Amino acid sequence: MTTISTHVLDTATGRPGPGVGVTITDDTHTVVGRGTTDDDGRVAHLADVGDGVHHLHFATGDYGNPFYPEVVVTVQIDGSVDHYHIPLLLSTFGYTTYRGS
Repeated sequence: MTTISTHVLDTATGRPGPGVGVTITDDTHTVVGRGTTDDDGRVAHLADVGDGVHHLHFATGDYGNPFYPEVVVTVQIDGSVDHYHIPLLLSTFGYTTYRGS
């Protein structure tokens, strides 16, 4: 199994994004984990997952972003590492993500 963590950063303010609900589903869209970002914008342990395609659903509307009420990040987990950290950098009219460490 591979562990997944995430965090949300508000690039408009340079601050963490607390209170964002995050759900992870597998390739059959079955929920395999969920959490809410803490005061530091982090979910330290979202889920333990197997290999395959997974979807991280960020409820960015919870953070007050009406233009992007949800951001879905789809990743391929191949089990080559024990842990994946998948951050979301969010602003009012844009977002980006990357594979962290």
